[in-house]
Amino acid sequence: MASFSSKTILTLHGKGLKLDTRADLEPYLKDIDPTIIEEIHFGGNTIGVDASEALAEFISKTTVLKVADFADIFTGRLISEIPLALSSICDALKDKTSLVEINLSDNAFGGRSVEPMVPFLTHNRSFQILRLNNNGLGPAGGTVIANALLESAKLSKAAGTPSNLKVVICGRNRLENGSAPTWAEAFAAHGTLEEVRMVQNGIRMEGITALAKGLAQNRGIQHIDLQDNTFAVDGELTGVEAWTDALVSWPELHTLNLSDCVLSADGEVPTLVEALAGGSNPKLHTLQLQNNNLEAATFAVLAEAISKGLKSLMHLELQWNDVEEDDENLENISLSLKQRGGKLFASDEEEEGSEAEEKAEEEEKTEEIEAVAEEEEAARKADTTAPGPAEQTKPKDSADELADMLSKVGFQ
Repeated sequence: MASFSSKTILTLHGKGLKLDTRADLEPYLKDIDPTIIEEIHFGGNTIGVDASEALAEFISKTTVLKVADFADIFTGRLISEIPLALSSICDALKDKTSLVEINLSDNAFGGRSVEPMVPFLTHNRSFQILRLNNNGLGPAGGTVIANALLESAKLSKAAGTPSNLKVVICGRNRLENGSAPTWAEAFAAHGTLEEVRMVQNGIRMEGITALAKGLAQNRGIQHIDLQDNTFAVDGELTGVEAWTDALVSWPELHTLNLSDCVLSADGEVPTLVEALAGGSNPKLHTLQLQNNNLEAATFAVLAEAISKGLKSLMHLELQWNDVEEDDENLENISLSLKQRGGKLFASDEEEEGSEAEEKAEEEEKTEEIEAVAEEEEAARKADTTAPGPAEQTKPKDSADELADMLSKVGFQ
C-alpha cells in the first residue's frame, strides 16, 4: 500500500485513517525517501503512541522538511496518549533548521498536554509560522506556550541572531486575561511578527491593553485578527484607547479584523476609527468592524475618510451594527469602494457570500497541495517506466538480425 505522496510531499490529509501501531503506518512510509521530503500533511487522521514513534523516526531522517502539518491527528485518543504521541513528534522536529511552518491546530491538548511542545518551541528558532488554533489551551496552557516563545526570543537575542517568527495563529483557545500579558511580552521580545490571529479567546480590556503594547513592538505587522474579544465594558474604553495608540506602530498594516470586539458602547465614534480615518495606517486594505454597536456618526467618518485617510481600503465589513437601510453614508462608502474595485459588506447576505468565497479558497488550497503531489508522482512514475537506452535500441537490433537472415536465404 503506497501513501499518496510525491517526490517532495508526503500527504495522508483527510484520509480518516486510524493509525495505532508501527505496522499500521509502515505501508505509507516504506517507499518514501525522507531525505527529500519538504512537506508532511497528516491532518484528518488519528495517530496513536506507537505509530507516532514510527513517524518520529521517519521525521528524524528528513533533511529539507519545511512544512509539518499535524492538525487534527488525535481524535478519539485518550488524554494519557496525547502527551506521549505529541512528545515523539515535537522532539523529532526540534532540530529541523529547514522547518518553516508547523500546524498543530484542532487537537484537544488542553492545558494538561502542552508541555511536550515546550522543548520544540524553545529550541527550534528556524520556524516562521506557528498554527495552534482550537486546542483548548485555557489560560494556563496559553501561558506555557507564550513562555516558551518568550524563552526562544531571549535565546535568539543571546546568540546575536534575529527571531524568525512571523506568524502566530492561536484562536479559539480560551486564553483569557490570565495568559495575555505573557503573550504580549513574547510578541514584544520577538519584534518580527507579520501576522497575528487570536480570535475568540475571551480576552478582556486588561489583556487587550497588554496585547496592544506588545504588538506595537512589531513594526512590520501586516495582518491582525482579534475578532470576538472584548475591548470595552460598561463604557470603560481602556482597550480601545490602547489600540488607538498602537495603530501608528504598524505602517505596513494590510488587514485588521476587530469584529465583535465592543468598540463602541453608546454609539459614539470609536477613537480607533477616527485614527484610521485620519491616515494612521495608509496601506490598510481590509477592515472588519462587524457587530461593534457602530452607528451613523461612525459611518459618516468612514465615508469621508475613504478618499483621504483610507485611500488603500478595498474591503470593509460593517454587518450587524446599527445600520439603517437608507443610510446615505453607507451608500457613499459602497459607491467609492466599488469605483476603485473594492466592496462594502453591510448585510447578512453579503457576509454569507464572503464566507462562501473563503471556503472555496480553502478548498482550492487543499486541491493545490494534492495536485502538486499528483503531478510529481506522475513524473516519478514516468521516470521509472520510461525505456532505457538498451530497451529503445532493441527493436532496431532485432530488425537488423532479421534482415541479415533474409539476405542469406537463396531462392530456387
